[in-house]
Amino acid sequence: QVVAAWQGRNREGGRLALLLLTVAIVGCHSIQHGETTKQGLEDVKDYFQRQTLRDEVKNVEDYRERFAVEIATGHLPCEVDGPLKLACESVVAASRRVRGRKGTVSQHVPRARKHHQLTEKKQHSQLFEEAYRPEDSRHFNVQASSTFTPNTAQTFDLHYADGSHLRGFSGEDLVQMGNYEARAPFAVISDCNSPDFNDVDGILGFGLPRPGSNMPTPILFALTDPDNSESTAEDLQRKFSFYSTDEAAEVQLGGYDPSAAAEKMWYAPSLSKHDFLVGVTSLTFGATPSDAVELLQFTSPSNKDVGLPSILDSGTSCLVIPGDTAGGKLKKKPWDLFAKHWRSDKSFWMHVGQKTYEIPASSWFLWETQQTCVQPSPAGMQGLLIGDVFFREFIVEFDMTGDRPYLGIASLNKAYVPTTKNVQSQFAIDVAPVDKMSLAKGKQVMYEAEHSEETVEVDRIPIVNSMGTQYFMDVG
Repeated sequence: QVVAAWQGRNREGGRLALLLLTVAIVGCHSIQHGETTKQGLEDVKDYFQRQTLRDEVKNVEDYRERFAVEIATGHLPCEVDGPLKLACESVVAASRRVRGRKGTVSQHVPRARKHHQLTEKKQHSQLFEEAYRPEDSRHFNVQASSTFTPNTAQTFDLHYADGSHLRGFSGEDLVQMGNYEARAPFAVISDCNSPDFNDVDGILGFGLPRPGSNMPTPILFALTDPDNSESTAEDLQRKFSFYSTDEAAEVQLGGYDPSAAAEKMWYAPSLSKHDFLVGVTSLTFGATPSDAVELLQFTSPSNKDVGLPSILDSGTSCLVIPGDTAGGKLKKKPWDLFAKHWRSDKSFWMHVGQKTYEIPASSWFLWETQQTCVQPSPAGMQGLLIGDVFFREFIVEFDMTGDRPYLGIASLNKAYVPTTKNVQSQFAIDVAPVDKMSLAKGKQVMYEAEHSEETVEVDRIPIVNSMGTQYFMDVG
């Protein structure tokens, strides 16, 4: 959910929301009304039409044969020209649009697609039921900061599938997060139309920089930049973890607190240099693992080797599964199978390599409102979005210390109590076995963490978990 609050160094502090794949800190500057939304809707429609052209979707068997050497030597599948690259791009594009607003859920699952269609028609005539109220937000006063430097030559214009947009320019100032401070770039919004920003002043992201992007360097990269002479985070490793329960949450900078995990961390190399992508090789749904129905029925064994590219993103509320056959990789539509076998007491079992992760009904079914937090993907998206429903059960570490990201996953220790104030600690922890990690012969594989004698500095920062879907964090 796009919710946050940003204030500059001259203010008392602010709260920003966490979107793991967002690439900048954003501060609202001033707002104008009356903008149309047709262009944003047309942009995403054109994009997915291009992505789903049949002549661009090559046979995965041919892909495996053509790039066997690259895969065996650990090269990134999403960076190599082939059908998996197309699939990865479709998932990344969808994630940036699906999470732009809170996901639509339906009490009666088979009717959810109709509900989406009705919502889309309504938005053409009236974009949002609730108007954006700029007077409810606290704006970043650029004139009140003696350390702010604008960069009006670097602009951005972002459009989302629901018709919302953000426009603005870049700037730099001293930013404090947890116990660290650094001069860092961020985006200043000069125009937006989304009611998601009511009572909110910005977005905080911990994502990866993208080549050719006109967005500022992500804050964690700015903090840990060895050439940043105005950073106090010279000992901070470029890692973070996210821990969430129904009532509280925290971000852990520099690694993770071992006591937050109920088991040893297992790691997977990301399929891409620029996104947190893993290959989901199986997704079953049922009352028990033995009677669960396979939702990802691949057309060939080679399609299953790496699986469907899937983004782990707390900024997406729900689990988003393919509403089609993922470019011909699947025999049946996973959404249709889920709708057919739907029941509110069943679990999902997600397989990444040789590891299996359960998403119980308590995470994906909203008992108070009797709604599901499972959605069909936008047309053309050839993978999954794994949202907040997963983070309610697992702590996830995002390791960006190497030339590609690694993702660590472990079951939450639900007796762990998230911090209510900034706490800096030293831990001796198990780490990703980087020397061993690769996509072995084209298959998605998980690797058990290795013990390290070296201690790491971890900064635990509290998060306000608003309504179970909105995460606010203090930034100064």
